[in-house]
Amino acid sequence: MASNTPAFINFLFLYSLILPLISTQNISPPIKTLVLPIAKHPSTLQYITNLYQRTPLVPINLVINLGGPFLWVSCDNSSYNSSSYRSANCKSPICSLTHKFLNIKPQCNDNICMIRAENVITSKISSGNLSIDVLSLRATDGLNPTNLASIPRFVFWCAPEFLLQGLPSEATGIVGLGHSQLSLPTQLANQFNFTRKFAICLSPSMNSNGVIFIGEEPYVLFPGIDVSKILIYTPLAITSKNVGEFSDPHEYWINVRYIRINGRHVPFNSSYTKIKTKISTINPYTILESSVYNSVTNYFIQEAIAANNTRVNEVAPFRVCFSTTTDQVGSITRPAMPFVDLMMQSELVFWRIFETNLMVPVNKNTACLGFLDGGINQKYGIIVGGYQLEDNFVQFDIEKSRLGFTSSLLLKETSCDSFNFTTTSV
Repeated sequence: MASNTPAFINFLFLYSLILPLISTQNISPPIKTLVLPIAKHPSTLQYITNLYQRTPLVPINLVINLGGPFLWVSCDNSSYNSSSYRSANCKSPICSLTHKFLNIKPQCNDNICMIRAENVITSKISSGNLSIDVLSLRATDGLNPTNLASIPRFVFWCAPEFLLQGLPSEATGIVGLGHSQLSLPTQLANQFNFTRKFAICLSPSMNSNGVIFIGEEPYVLFPGIDVSKILIYTPLAITSKNVGEFSDPHEYWINVRYIRINGRHVPFNSSYTKIKTKISTINPYTILESSVYNSVTNYFIQEAIAANNTRVNEVAPFRVCFSTTTDQVGSITRPAMPFVDLMMQSELVFWRIFETNLMVPVNKNTACLGFLDGGINQKYGIIVGGYQLEDNFVQFDIEKSRLGFTSSLLLKETSCDSFNFTTTSV
């Protein structure tokens, strides 16, 4: 893992150099889509993006939280310098609307609007200034990056430095992509007058980047595949109320009717008429409520052994592991593994998860099923984690309350690292 860190840092550095070189002149036609890179951090397995903030513009690296209500950065120290920075005062409309938008009651300190927020990685909570500053990122025509687009009054939360604990050292905060009125997708949609939707495509590689599209289609990956045309849709549930101040009302979740393994219907506890399923970039692996986990792993083991796979001792944090053989060039060989289907609203709508997103290599001779037991009190029956999302394309259409998804893009002879960030079309 450690040997990959320089490549990860180099990617972020190169991206920060490329962005200012792109034209900042007015765009015609109007901006309808923006684009961000995603890098997978080698040690924390968190997903990080890079954009620009402040005057003059400074590159910042932020951990991605799909269900986060807003963007926050550490800015209570001397390293944050910006001529365009403003703290929201207590009587400002944005301070008054924060309670309505986030169901978080703001406080007042020296006429500065203060709100409490959480680092979802460590669950630490703190108060900080509700703030306003310039935010910039790249527009796209769906094929390539185009111009630099800016929001002059982007609302974010100024966090104390200690809240960075638990994040990669390269990160200065967390960017929330949830469906609140202060999330990054919503503020961009309001600024540029496009539909509230975005799509993520996580790359499994530590050396190349995935992509986030915010706004309208097309979403084109090499060699010219518009992934928006191959999406399958299922209703996207949107929670509108908090259950406790730091619950997750801005998360995205779907209903899974049942699960199939190699086409076999997996029976569950009779209390599950449908399985509430959250999509998460914070959790590196999929987490199942205990009864779901036990049923799924039992059936998976049966199918894997029937295909002549050999079960071996567990390797933490995984419990279900199998032997593998690694050849001289590093290729892993073993009998075929089962596939898993998350069945949605009909027999024709399902999210198929193949071996590449199921089996996690832990050493040269062992690979483990990348599902974890979340215990009996887990709020969601399933939390789909980052590993299972990699090289799958997922669109969150907030306006239409629907989730668009593909199975592995490798079947389409493309991948999440196939968007060209270096070539512009202007």
